[in-house]
Amino acid sequence: MIGFIHKHKKSITFLAGFLLVLALVLNFTGHHDLRQFTLITATVIAGIPIAVKAFQALMMKAFSIEMLVTIAVIGALFIGEYVESAVVTFLFLFGDYLEARTLEKTRSSLKSLVDMAPQEATIIRDGVSVTVPVEEVVEGDRVIIRTGGKVPVDGKIVTGQASLNEAAITGESVPASKKLGDNVFSSTVMDTGYIEIIAEKVGDDTTFAKIIELVEEAQESKSKTEKFLNKFANIYTPAVVVLSVVVYALTRDLHLAITFLVIACPGALIIGAPVSSVAGIGNGAKNGVLVKGGEVMDRFAKVDTLVFDKTGTLTKGRPEVTDIKVFHSHGEQDLLRLVAQAETVSEHHLGQTIVKEAKSRDMALDQEPEAVDVIKGNGLTATVEGRVLAIGNRKLMNTQNIVIPAEVEAYAVNREKAGNTAIFAAVDGEVAGIFSIADQIREDAAPALAQMRKNGVKNIVMLTGDNQHTAELVATKLGLDEFHAELLPEDKVAFVKQLKQQGHVVAMAGDGVNDAPAIATADIGLAMGEGGTDISMETADVVLMADKLMQFSHAYSLSKATIRNMKQNTFFAVGIVAVLLVGVLMGSVHLASGMFIHEASVLIVILNAMRLMGFNRKQMQQREKELEPVQV
Repeated sequence: MIGFIHKHKKSITFLAGFLLVLALVLNFTGHHDLRQFTLITATVIAGIPIAVKAFQALMMKAFSIEMLVTIAVIGALFIGEYVESAVVTFLFLFGDYLEARTLEKTRSSLKSLVDMAPQEATIIRDGVSVTVPVEEVVEGDRVIIRTGGKVPVDGKIVTGQASLNEAAITGESVPASKKLGDNVFSSTVMDTGYIEIIAEKVGDDTTFAKIIELVEEAQESKSKTEKFLNKFANIYTPAVVVLSVVVYALTRDLHLAITFLVIACPGALIIGAPVSSVAGIGNGAKNGVLVKGGEVMDRFAKVDTLVFDKTGTLTKGRPEVTDIKVFHSHGEQDLLRLVAQAETVSEHHLGQTIVKEAKSRDMALDQEPEAVDVIKGNGLTATVEGRVLAIGNRKLMNTQNIVIPAEVEAYAVNREKAGNTAIFAAVDGEVAGIFSIADQIREDAAPALAQMRKNGVKNIVMLTGDNQHTAELVATKLGLDEFHAELLPEDKVAFVKQLKQQGHVVAMAGDGVNDAPAIATADIGLAMGEGGTDISMETADVVLMADKLMQFSHAYSLSKATIRNMKQNTFFAVGIVAVLLVGVLMGSVHLASGMFIHEASVLIVILNAMRLMGFNRKQMQQREKELEPVQV
């Protein structure tokens, strides 16, 4: 029975509407008795779904709005107000229908994501190209993608090159060039080219599948406002019933008491917050920003202090070796080979930059380093080709009791003042050379930070493990309030805790790997990582899929707009109920007209929330076009 009603609720709604129109026609043609029968039939047909929902809520010890309507409709039938009972039940069901349609529309970003999922994949098995359902692709399969095709799994390119539209992942429609060794992600679309990839993540493990899962969870999670309104409904419903009894006791007017009961239904109040939350999260998902729920939106809107890591967050995170300075009798090629072989085991971006430089010079890095010891935040020590290496910053040199000569220190300082990170390389206890590595400030960093200041951020701080000189250069160019250099991951955590103890609401943005502890400590953790790494998705409250700071600005503005929209809906809904109740008591608002105004207020609240779906996108695109690169 319940399943049948739920399945055919739309048909029931429109049947009740048809019967109302028929009753109107019968009234004009003078068929009074048939008109009354039609109105009662419309009331019963439309009232059953409402009564069933009220009963379900009662079984769960909850007092729902449907219970108010059910009591009021029974009362209206009892006193012979068949027009009111039929109109009230129809309008309530029609409002429910509009609400469901609108919520479905606000979730359209998620539906469009799901629709993007590829269904088939072309793979090479036993030397033959075959097309299989995407569910049958396994890790290690060699997958072929041609022009116009969708990438079915996450993987790495082993043959070919292509231009890919990654809007499904990043929210950016501008095609990205992909070549040998680059990662590609499921559900991205190939504009031109031909590639073969090795499947690394399949099925529910793909980045795209995780995005869908995160957005679904986020749209189901509730903000503080929603949680409060749910509790409020449990108190409000019995309170309205009691007040209706008081109205009847004072006036002896059953019609007035029933009208009071119906008009007091806070439909717009209950729907206002959820629809705003869903629309805001949907906007974020469409624009490559994953916000993990209404409660995150609530906290994010209150942020007054932003804390950034430098490399990969304020800068592009694609550093290059700009210079290799050798000392004593060491040769540049030999030192690069030794250091690169030691760094092959490192996950740090600076170490991988040195490895990349060696590979660009066609060096064979086939010697496995021995006795590797990674000192987090400082560097590493290892033995390569029988030589003991120490590679890292000044702190590492000090802890290894390696003396930095004055000329070496002077050279390092000059490179740092020019915007480079100086990596010391010692061989057998003696500084053998300095690797200068430089990065670029993100093109969108300055306008994004300016926009966030405009929207209410009072303090912007940079925390980095990099040297003082490079950190100062970046902080000065971006106009940051303060910066702290040469920090370990635990130092960043301590600084975030200190800010929170001082009463600040802190958002921490990092690359989601080295900064995971600080991200987890902040009130809002934000991860920047193109394609969304596993750790960034798990640790952060907000994930930027396109790896752009302008998306951070958009997410912050969106959170403010979403919470503002919730408040607008709440105040409007409360105001409408208050005005209608005064109108009922004064005799100027009747049951049918009051219910019509009530359902109109629900629709207005929904339409107001839907404005969030198009929030700020054009402005963000325009600002991105105007950006110019800034060198560090």
